[in-house]
Amino acid sequence: MARVSSGTQAVRDLTGGLASFEVQAATVRALFAALDARFPGLGSLASQHMALAIDGEIHQDALAESLAPDAEVVLIPRIAGG
Repeated sequence: MARVSSGTQAVRDLTGGLASFEVQAATVRALFAALDARFPGLGSLASQHMALAIDGEIHQDALAESLAPDAEVVLIPRIAGG
């Protein structure tokens, strides 16, 4: 199972206070679906407003990425700028 974590208040609001948890997902697309199934609204928040660090590598657009069974995923707020 992928280990997901985030230090943001928005994530903790949707997870009932959890800062980390595990979900079963083989791809980032499946991860977003699993997050929404377990914590309604979290998959949408993550896909629209967050970058992902997968095993230490930051991805801005990671839908096509696969996840190892023991992947570490960190949800990071996207930084806007120009």
